[in-house]
Amino acid sequence: MIVEFLPQAKAELMDAADYYEGELKGLGQRFWDELDRHFAWIAENPELPQLGEGGYRRVNLRVFPYYIAYGVRDPVIWILSVSHGHQLPSYWIDRI
Repeated sequence: MIVEFLPQAKAELMDAADYYEGELKGLGQRFWDELDRHFAWIAENPELPQLGEGGYRRVNLRVFPYYIAYGVRDPVIWILSVSHGHQLPSYWIDRI
């Protein structure tokens, strides 16, 4: 499947990576590496996470306090948000 990003989601992940890199050299790259692993897993298993009430699926990162929200519209997986777990939980829900 093809993985595409909404512009807002791309901006969120860039901001988070920049933040982590500013905190500690190399930490931003570790954040990217974890995201890449999760994006690859989502591409292989798009239907495994439970479908949320808003029609999206969510995968939590293991190391960083972020999650990836996405929707599947064959043949594309749309990344809706890369969100910090302590922010308003569904501030991005209107992107669906």
